[in-house]
Amino acid sequence: MTAIRLMPRAGLACLALALFFTNAYAAATDYRFELVEPEIAEGPEAIVAVRLIDERTKVPVSGAIIFAPRLDMALEGMEAMTTAVEAMPSTEPGVYRFRTDLGMEGGWRFKLAAKLQREAETVRGELLLKAIP
Repeated sequence: MTAIRLMPRAGLACLALALFFTNAYAAATDYRFELVEPEIAEGPEAIVAVRLIDERTKVPVSGAIIFAPRLDMALEGMEAMTTAVEAMPSTEPGVYRFRTDLGMEGGWRFKLAAKLQREAETVRGELLLKAIP
């Protein structure tokens, strides 16, 4: 009699586990960063804006925690030439803004990472921009 009573509970538990493990979670590759403007005026108050896009829906993603920003001149063969990057408030959903000093015109590489709510993997990006006079 006890075994018969446990069968429905065991079946519900198995169903719950199956639903839990088949729930589709996104991978880091389901997201990408893109520059809002690929060319930015050089200077000590340059603003670099990036958009984080969910590739599955093509919708910008808000609320990400952006960390490890690095801006260097690797494109010009000067990877050691870096500049400080300061996060700024966002002006639109899914757009993340940074203040920096683009002290030299030419190609710059912007590397950054993001943690998203309900996503286990870290999203990483490497963007190429050009500082113009």
